[in-house]
Amino acid sequence: MGEARAKQLADRIQVLVAELLERRVKDPRLGFVTVTDAKLTADLGEASVFYTVYGDEQERASTAAALESARGLIRSEVGKALGLRRAPSVAFFLDAIPENAGQIAELLAKARQADAEVAKAAAGAKPAGDADPYKRREDDDDDE
Repeated sequence: MGEARAKQLADRIQVLVAELLERRVKDPRLGFVTVTDAKLTADLGEASVFYTVYGDEQERASTAAALESARGLIRSEVGKALGLRRAPSVAFFLDAIPENAGQIAELLAKARQADAEVAKAAAGAKPAGDADPYKRREDDDDDE
């Protein structure tokens, strides 16, 4: 029951934080933020919110500062919305999914290129030995 409830509340926290960032937080340092995930501890005391920022390193840093300054507001609004006795503390973490996805896409492109080169080289290739590598003996037919 505890893990299921924590997962359910974490999903709700993800939606709440995204809505708060869109509607209530008016910090000009806040860039184009997407809340990707939220995790909640089993004791419902700490919420980890993962986010991505579209832009360069400077925009990521300014967004992190804006999120840190809005943390108290977000915590109080999340506590009110969830109706918990004690509002969970909120921590923000930059999600590395886009960077990892970019690296995986590059590796897949290299693998496709290598496969194409191998297929191109194999197109006109002939076997190194005989066409039928299995030798047939004359006396195989006699055994039956």
